Amino acid sequence: MQHILDGFYRGRRVLVTGHTGFKGAWLCLLLARAGAKVLGYSLDPPSSPSLFDLARLGENPPEGQINLHADILDLPILTRAVTEFAPEIVIHMAAQSLVRPSYADPAATFAVNVQGTAHVLEACRRAALKPEQRRAIVVVTSDKCYENREWVHGYRETDRLGGHDPYSASKACAEITAGSFAKSFFPAESFASHGTVLATARAGNVIGGGDFATDRLVPDMARAFAKGEAAHIRRPAAVRPWQHVLEPISAYLLLARRMLEQGHGFAGGWNFGPSSRDVRTVGEVASRFAEFWGAGARLNLNQSSENGLHEAGLLTLDCAKAHILLGWRPRLDLDAALIWTSGWYRAWSEGKTDLRAFSCTRIDDFFGE
Repeated sequence: MQHILDGFYRGRRVLVTGHTGFKGAWLCLLLARAGAKVLGYSLDPPSSPSLFDLARLGENPPEGQINLHADILDLPILTRAVTEFAPEIVIHMAAQSLVRPSYADPAATFAVNVQGTAHVLEACRRAALKPEQRRAIVVVTSDKCYENREWVHGYRETDRLGGHDPYSASKACAEITAGSFAKSFFPAESFASHGTVLATARAGNVIGGGDFATDRLVPDMARAFAKGEAAHIRRPAAVRPWQHVLEPISAYLLLARRMLEQGHGFAGGWNFGPSSRDVRTVGEVASRFAEFWGAGARLNLNQSSENGLHEAGLLTLDCAKAHILLGWRPRLDLDAALIWTSGWYRAWSEGKTDLRAFSCTRIDDFFGE
C-alpha cells in the first residue's frame, strides 16, 4: 500500500465536509501530518465534548487548515467555497451518521444525507476546472447502504442497495445520487472536458478515541467507565465489521490519490472493512474493551435488544476489490484497535490536556513513523 505521508499530499488542496465530526477530525489531523492545505466545511461539532474541540482544531487549526462554519444544504455558500478554494480532492463526510436518531428525525436524515450529497456534487459541477486541472471526489456513505439480507458472507460493491431504517436508506440514496452525477456529468468518455473522477466509499463500524456520539458502543462504554458506572450494552449478539478510524480515512486518501494519478479506473463504489476475523459480536467487542480499560470497567449485557426499532443483526463487507486493485489492507487487528481506543479514552478520562499530540502520535504509530 502506498504511504499516505510520503509527500503526495504536501501542498494539495483538500476539501473536507463534516470535518468537525469524529472521522472528519481524525482526517484533518492526518492531512496536517501529510502537509495538505485543507478547507474544512461543517456545522458545529455534533457532540460535546468532541475530538474537534479536544484537539483544538477550531481554536488553533493546523497550519494550512481553514475552517468554514456553514451548512451543505446552503448551496450558494457551498458553491462559492468550492469555487474559491478550487480543491483537487473532495472528501464528503458531512452527514447524519446514526441509525437510532434517524428514526427520531427521518426527514432531516434524508435532507442531509441525500440532498446534502447532491449539493456537494452540484457545487463541484458548477465550479468548472481549467483544462489542465483534475479533481477526485470521494463520497463517504456506509456499509449499511446495502439491502441487508443477513448473509453470512460479505457484501460486494455490485450487490443491491437498500435500507430498512431511514439512516440506511438515506445512505443507499446517497449512493444512487452519486452514481447519477457520475453518469450524467462526470462520465469517463468526456473526462478530458470535465476532469472529475467520482467514487463512493463504504466502511464498517469505526472505533477510535474522540467519538462521543450517543447510542454508540465504545463512547457509551467510555463515558460509563470514566464515571465508575456499568455500561449497558444493547444487542450484544449483533455482528459488525469493526475497524480503527485510521483504517478507512487512510483508505479514502489512498483512493483519492489513485483517482488523480490514474483516472476513471478507480471511479465507482469501494468497500473498506476489516479482515473476517475482526467481524465480531457487540458483546465480544464490549468484553475486550472492558478488559483493556482495566480497573473500574463493568458491563451489563442483559439489556433489551430492540426497544421497538429495527437494526441489522449481521453485516459484513467483501473488500477483495480494494485489496486487489488498490493494494489496500487493514494495518491493525481488532485487539490493537481496541487497545489504542481504550488508551485514548483513558487519557481523556484522566484529564490529559494535549489530546492533539496524543492523537498525532497514534497517526505516526499507524504509519510506522
